[in-house]
Amino acid sequence: MDRESLSSRLGFILLSAGCAIGLGNVWRFPFITGAYGGAAFVLIYLAFLILMGLPIMVMEFSVGRASQKSAGKSMDVLEPPGTSWHLYKWAALIGCTTLMMFYTTVSGWICNYFVKMLKGDFVGLTPDQIGAAFGGMVSDPTQQIIYMVLMTLIGFGICYFGVEKGVERVTKPMMICLFFLIFALAMRSCTLDGSLEGLRYYLLPDFDRLFKAGIGEVIFAAMGQAFFTLSLGVGALAIFGSYIGKDRSLTGEAIWVIVLDTFIALMAGLIIFPACSAFGINQAAGPVLLFITLPNVFTAMGNGQFWGALFFLFMLFAALSTIIAVFENIIAICIDMFNMQRNNAIRILAPLLIVLSLPCVFGFNIWSGFQPMGAGSCVLDLEDFIVSNNILPLGSLLYLLFCTQKKGWGWDKFIKEANDGKGLLFPEGTKAYLTYILPLLILAIYVQGYISIFFK
Repeated sequence: MDRESLSSRLGFILLSAGCAIGLGNVWRFPFITGAYGGAAFVLIYLAFLILMGLPIMVMEFSVGRASQKSAGKSMDVLEPPGTSWHLYKWAALIGCTTLMMFYTTVSGWICNYFVKMLKGDFVGLTPDQIGAAFGGMVSDPTQQIIYMVLMTLIGFGICYFGVEKGVERVTKPMMICLFFLIFALAMRSCTLDGSLEGLRYYLLPDFDRLFKAGIGEVIFAAMGQAFFTLSLGVGALAIFGSYIGKDRSLTGEAIWVIVLDTFIALMAGLIIFPACSAFGINQAAGPVLLFITLPNVFTAMGNGQFWGALFFLFMLFAALSTIIAVFENIIAICIDMFNMQRNNAIRILAPLLIVLSLPCVFGFNIWSGFQPMGAGSCVLDLEDFIVSNNILPLGSLLYLLFCTQKKGWGWDKFIKEANDGKGLLFPEGTKAYLTYILPLLILAIYVQGYISIFFK
């Protein structure tokens, strides 16, 4: 069976960026930026993005392109005889599947709110009534299941048509629309009366806030955000490396993906902070921000129904781009591991993912008594912990070791693949840093993740 491929460099960059750009960094990044000193935090974050995120992204792309396989077979192809790197394929499959077990549910919430905004369901409601609408949605399993299934079927439906005719053809225009949407929303938010205070809070360096939070906590927050925002460690980016040719070196391509991901995160803050400031609404992170705070902002804004619908359309595109990218990775892993045809893999995976997503849905209602991470937690928290605090950092560490150790693929083969083609070259002088220092930083993030959850 011939290897599928992308038709253009733009398709590769936008698909990879679509995988990295997701709901978490859109609503989480602006608020940790605000809490930890605005632009002062951004500078620290950007430094770690280059020091940590960029090398591992280049490694994922390189492993994918050199093997011409997904994470299901890439290390089988490249590993030295007698080694066990290929066992990682199971972590990649489990990680991507677990991620989609809760991501499709949250994306369903976004789709639900887009429909509500379009219909004008929030027009005339009080803040308490808007808050109650979110509680009513998550307490209703039927409503959640309908939208979760819809998002799952849309994602697999696009992947059904293949890499070029399905995934690339849909994702490219969707990502371009996403950039136009967020620009329009940011312009509208920044021109609201009273928005200036929010812009100051977000964009001006505030070292008092930075030092008040504690420099150690700020550094770990910057390291963690730089690490997790790019969806590294589960092979979700490596798959797109396997779909491109060798005409371009991979460092420049990875930088483009990081720039687009960071641009979206920064622009999200330009929507949220000025708008909340303009209407005197407290900024809050997580679901409260997205599903309670911002609908209140839009109901108070002129033409709020229109701008609210545009915002949730933007969020829907961000969510769907990640779903398509990760679904494509899961499909490709199954094709490589089990020698399946694409259409047969999708016929099995689509109903399986729907069934596996039900615990997340039920965790907010009929299984709400199950609190696996402590009081107030739910199934989603457990699934997120498995992926974000375990598989992502450990998977990234494995890619790092695979590309630097003699008993793995090895530094020389990695550098040759990364620098094959025109464009920016990966600096060979970073070998000692990547071999000895970066693994310790990743382990520090891994340990800190456990400390922040279980020892605070």
